[in-house]
Amino acid sequence: MANINASVTSIDGVQKMLADQGYVCGRALGTVVFLSLKLGRPLFLEGEAGVGKTEIAKALASAMGKRLIRLQCYEGLDAATAVYEWNFPVQMIAIRTAEASGDTDRDALQEELFSDKYLIERPLLQAMRPDENGAPVLLIDELDRTDEPFEAFLLEALSDFQVTIPELGTIKAPEPPIVIVTSNRTREVHDALKRRCLYHWVDYPNFDREMEILTARAPEAAESLSREVVAFVQKLRTEDLFKKPGVAETIDWAKCLLALDVIALSPEVIADTLGAILKYQDDIAKLHGSEAKRILDQAKATLDPH
Repeated sequence: MANINASVTSIDGVQKMLADQGYVCGRALGTVVFLSLKLGRPLFLEGEAGVGKTEIAKALASAMGKRLIRLQCYEGLDAATAVYEWNFPVQMIAIRTAEASGDTDRDALQEELFSDKYLIERPLLQAMRPDENGAPVLLIDELDRTDEPFEAFLLEALSDFQVTIPELGTIKAPEPPIVIVTSNRTREVHDALKRRCLYHWVDYPNFDREMEILTARAPEAAESLSREVVAFVQKLRTEDLFKKPGVAETIDWAKCLLALDVIALSPEVIADTLGAILKYQDDIAKLHGSEAKRILDQAKATLDPH
């Protein structure tokens, strides 16, 4: 079972703990995080890019005073790269040094070459090591970028919380890490791995929730500007776009507007700063001309008069 802070004994406690780190989450997400901590189960978070899946691992590690270990997944990632590598260049220097000094004890040399001294620990092995602050938070980010063989390996590693290095043997975690697995759902992750985890779909927030998030992450923004920003982004997500803006883009855009001393949205300001919220040229092109004004007018119409 994971070692939970004494203050985190309820779902409300988890929500407050995350809120103190600037991460605002609803009851459903707070519940599944609490259960993951309480039961020591990995947490699998799926959702569009930019909705806060990665940030929750950072917030948890910071709030609980634990080390954050991140395994960034990519196509072609294999078990060996995720666990460890031997420092080959340094091993070669040691071999040449031994040869030059006339040290012919091959068994002793081999034992030294394959010791911790020459081991480069990658994220999964790091997560199995003892830590003075207790079990670390292990973030396995964007698992959908890898392939099925790595998934199968990961399933075994998360079941037993141990990894095997042929030259050193099996290394088992003294205390299982707090595991957060994320996926942008560019492909389906196998059911076997999902069953090992608690699951939650992280969706785009509604207007009120996104206002809470923006207020927490960009508190210096005036409420009137924040409301316009959130209303515009919310409306933008209903448009036919290749990549809808996430919460991360909402925050980035608000900070860009603040840097430009903008106090209210206008079609001209939107045209100048579209690169903060849209990342594909085809999407940006759709908002040129009168489109930005149309969406802005619709967004403002949804706001209560103040």
